[in-house]
Amino acid sequence: MSLSVPGEDGPVYDLIGVGFGPSNLALAIALTEHNAAVPRVEPVTAHFFEQQPRFGWHRGMLIEDATMQVSFLKDLVTMRNPASEFSFLSYLHARGRLVDFINHKNLFPLRIEFHDYFEWSAAKVDDLVSYGSQVIGVEPVISGDHVDFFDVRVRTANGEETDFRARNLAIGTGLRPQLPEGVVRSDRIWHNHELLHRVDGLADLDPGRFVVVGAGQSAAEVTAFLHDRFPRAEVCSVFARYGYSPSDDSSFANRIFDPEAVDHFYTAPDAVKQRLLGYHANTNYSAVDIDLIDELYRRMYREKVTGAQRLRMFNVSRPLEVVETPAGVRTTIEELTTGERTVLDADVVVYATGYRPADPLPVLGELGQRCARDGQGNVLVERDYRLRTDDRIRAGIYLQGGTEHTHGITSSLLSNTAVRVGEILDSVVARRATLPAPEYAVIGAGSR
Repeated sequence: MSLSVPGEDGPVYDLIGVGFGPSNLALAIALTEHNAAVPRVEPVTAHFFEQQPRFGWHRGMLIEDATMQVSFLKDLVTMRNPASEFSFLSYLHARGRLVDFINHKNLFPLRIEFHDYFEWSAAKVDDLVSYGSQVIGVEPVISGDHVDFFDVRVRTANGEETDFRARNLAIGTGLRPQLPEGVVRSDRIWHNHELLHRVDGLADLDPGRFVVVGAGQSAAEVTAFLHDRFPRAEVCSVFARYGYSPSDDSSFANRIFDPEAVDHFYTAPDAVKQRLLGYHANTNYSAVDIDLIDELYRRMYREKVTGAQRLRMFNVSRPLEVVETPAGVRTTIEELTTGERTVLDADVVVYATGYRPADPLPVLGELGQRCARDGQGNVLVERDYRLRTDDRIRAGIYLQGGTEHTHGITSSLLSNTAVRVGEILDSVVARRATLPAPEYAVIGAGSR
């Protein structure tokens, strides 16, 4: 799509999206549907910038038989607009698999299928996104004493840099892989998000042993995958618990993901917020589908019966030292209760140690210093997911993720995405009426 730079004749977008994962994709769909529903009203104008060359969502963990942990009804749109043509059911109909899926009697699609649904949806709004484009900075456009617009600097894959002006930002830069302190990724030490990108490189290695660190769903999936993929290799799973803990997806516990639970959480005292997160952490964190737990236990027991044990569980344990050697990785495992140590020489160590939200503030530059924080240093966020800033900044900065401390456990999950983007869009539309029209000639000293 050809875009104009800001200037006397350039556009001012109502919204610029930083990143184009599932959350900002859902936002692009919401505003597309909004504009189609009210054709006589001034459309909401938007554009999104994504540094990946094409749409992609955790591609390194698209294991062939891995399923979603969330119902297909919590897709990009259904909780907001059940009649949407962007729904997962519409996707199935377009792909000719609707009847087959119904006969399958399953609420939880394959992860590779849901990713294909995301790609199908992204292709329908590809006029709103520029891939291979990284947002490298945001500066305020100062008019008098106020900031009503932002200039967003974007660098393309060929190194060109251009500014785009917007009334609002939607930052959806996703999650970042998390590794224990001191651990550095290498050809032999991986984070699980790169599993499928790395594993084909082992075709000629004939690995003899893998070590998998972690106790959550990803750790269990990686363990099962490597055990299947390399039938002559030993797979050692290391975690601090006695065993994998099942995820709580019971009907009452799932209420933590309800849209109204966000309202309850947002208005709760801080102490109650912490209790709720603690009570229901096992709905999402360090928890594994019970079917996968049972399958791994069956494998381990079967191997004990046959005497050919390839699947080993080092429970109540931790990796004390991980050192690369010319032949691989030497891992020292310490049992937490006894202090006993076991040394394992492995070909690869995979850390399935989770993710952390990407910090939204570095890209904001000086604007980050004008964002309000609480006593723990966390940014303050309004109920409509807008960063709380000083009163002089009237343009909006919305967060798609990184709001667990204010909005609850659904902050970075698909469960509430469709509803969240509807609330963000409603806020953008409502606030647009209160903001002044663009004054293209008035640019502050900090603007490019």
